[in-house]
Parts: sequence; structure tokens; C-alpha cells
Amino acid sequence: MATQTKTNPSTDSFDAAAERVAELNEKAVANGKKAGEAYLSSYEKAVLSLADSYENAAGATKLDWVATVAAAQADFTRDVTKAYTAAARELVS
Repeated sequence: MATQTKTNPSTDSFDAAAERVAELNEKAVANGKKAGEAYLSSYEKAVLSLADSYENAAGATKLDWVATVAAAQADFTRDVTKAYTAAARELVS
């Protein structure tokens, strides 16, 4: 005689719901990573563009010392921005 296994409808629906929640959670994490990467890329691009504009504006003054100081500040800003976004990308991934 074959043995019949009884299934509990409440356990089955709980398992199915838990599975759906796990899938949704995985999708949410993946979408969060994509959004984080997009934000970091936009932030990095904007700050680097701002540093370039700052350096170009200072160079237009025709004062060597102003251009030198602005170039140093712009380089510092670029370095900090690249380090910040690289560290943030490691946390996001």
C-alpha cells in the first residue's frame, strides 16, 4: 500500500509567501545597488566637472598665483571625490 503524505495548507502558503518575499528582497537589493551606482556616478561626474570649471575660471584671471592655488584645490577635490566614490562603490557592491 502506498504511503500518502499529508500537506498542511497553511504551511504550504507560508512557504510560498516566504519564497516570494525572498525573491522581492533580492530584487530590491539589486535595484538598490543599481540606484546607488547611478547616484555615485552622477555625483562623481558633477563634482569633477565643477572642479574643472573652477580651475578654468581661475586660469582666466591671468594671475599665476590664483591659477596655481585653484589648480591645487581642484586637484585635491578630484582626488577626494575619486577616493570617496571608490570607497562608496565598494560598500554598495
